[in-house]
Amino acid sequence: MTEKIRLKGITWGHTRGFVPMVSTAQRYEELHPEVEIVWTKRTLQEFADKSVTDLAKEYDLLVIDHPWTGHAAAKGMLAPFDDYLSTEFLAGQQANSVGKSYESYNFLGKQWALATDAATPVAASRPDILRSLGVALPRTFEEVLALAKAGRVGFSLLPIDSLMHFYGLCCSLGEEPCQNDEKVISEVVGVQVLKLFKSLADELDAGFYEKNPFKVFEEMTQRDEIAYCPFAYGYSNYSRTGYARKVLHFHDLVSLNGTPMISTLGGAGLAVSSQSKHIAVGMDYARFVASPEIQATLYVENGGQPGHLGAWEDEQVNAYTADYFKNTLPTLERAYLRPRYDGHLYFQDHAGDIVVDYLRQGGDEIAVLEKMNKMYRESLVDREDNG
Repeated sequence: MTEKIRLKGITWGHTRGFVPMVSTAQRYEELHPEVEIVWTKRTLQEFADKSVTDLAKEYDLLVIDHPWTGHAAAKGMLAPFDDYLSTEFLAGQQANSVGKSYESYNFLGKQWALATDAATPVAASRPDILRSLGVALPRTFEEVLALAKAGRVGFSLLPIDSLMHFYGLCCSLGEEPCQNDEKVISEVVGVQVLKLFKSLADELDAGFYEKNPFKVFEEMTQRDEIAYCPFAYGYSNYSRTGYARKVLHFHDLVSLNGTPMISTLGGAGLAVSSQSKHIAVGMDYARFVASPEIQATLYVENGGQPGHLGAWEDEQVNAYTADYFKNTLPTLERAYLRPRYDGHLYFQDHAGDIVVDYLRQGGDEIAVLEKMNKMYRESLVDREDNG
């Protein structure tokens, strides 16, 4: 009997990250009996923290966050899809990208992962609580602030999420961050953003400094206090009947100064280690997972949040997710693509602490921005400890 080809994969430990990978692996094995794929899960924080370089030595398949793309390209630890999959397939993926999801894994002219999952901070609500309060769904930042003053708003204030919200607020005020080598953002916009952000954070329960996005959604569904979340990386699982105690509805972001707000693109990509003994098989499995047929059926039916536009526009998919995909697609389409150069991970891992310190304790906004700028300039220097 021929020995099976065994592939090991690593993803993050929420239903959205783990279950669709297991279900697609199971089906792929049924179609290819000579292959066995075993998925392992890690926490969301580990997902953001642990180096792809280290993981690629141990695993054949990796679900990654796109800011790792530059690091992976520089270190050569991932296999480029262009060398294994047809140009027609990749062109189809690009044409059906949800916002800049596909582009986010392209660096130095190569595709380092397939965008099998798409996400950005979107708004979430408990319509039943809003009705009981006699309050309409917020449409403006001012209305969110008013609801927050009544103790009915929550969102993640963890350092990584606070930095992503900082980026989003900068974009919402008309300036993208990290556009030159000296400053994260101009002083004029940066000061405005910090003050605006703090005005909202000051109204939240301190417990939100410890909650990641899906912990916020657990809080919203398991208890009946929080009626609205203005921005958190969306998890369509919570819009499905039976998943949690209550169903959440998801929405586009509110407007700020008359313009819809912008958030910072997230999502996850499926990559293949260049160290794998079975790269071609790994690539074929990734092609299977990213295919339009699987994305709109097996993947999403098993708790996944697809990265293929066809699935986002599918009527059946929207029917059992309370229109999650249809409602939040505009947010995805205008989401900001954060930097992916090798050293940016160093900045991303530490700059959020500076933002959180300001949100908690206040201080001089110019000094806060200068501290961020110093760290940003350091991150632009390619150093071994940056990844």
